[in-house]
Amino acid sequence: MSKKFLVTLLLVSTLIVLLSTLAIALSSCGESSGPQTGNPPTGKNVVHMGNNDFLQSSITIRKGESITLVADTAPPHVITNGSWEGSTPKASKESGAPTVNDVNVNGNSSQAIGPFTTAGTFHLYCTVHPGMNLTVIAQ
Repeated sequence: MSKKFLVTLLLVSTLIVLLSTLAIALSSCGESSGPQTGNPPTGKNVVHMGNNDFLQSSITIRKGESITLVADTAPPHVITNGSWEGSTPKASKESGAPTVNDVNVNGNSSQAIGPFTTAGTFHLYCTVHPGMNLTVIAQ
């Protein structure tokens, strides 16, 4: 065998090993801070969203827990601290609430919000859909 062939074989083998290692590293990465897609989360602390509303207007959780917002339909939602008062959006940061500033929950995906580290009643709303309010009660 020629030296040129052996060097080429060695380079190709090294490239395959590097690409395999990269693929394994990327597939085993931890939790993403972006929206999650695939099978929607189920269980406690999950709030589902329809086309233009939260399917429940409030949720009660334990202090220190987070909630997961699930968009079950295609329209996107943009969630922030505050609430709709009639037809007027009122952004407001409540003391002890996690900062939620224009969190995008695109259609058919989910997004974790929290944790809610302080006991209290907190308000979130969708800036896109008038009247789409959620009350989070952390106990």
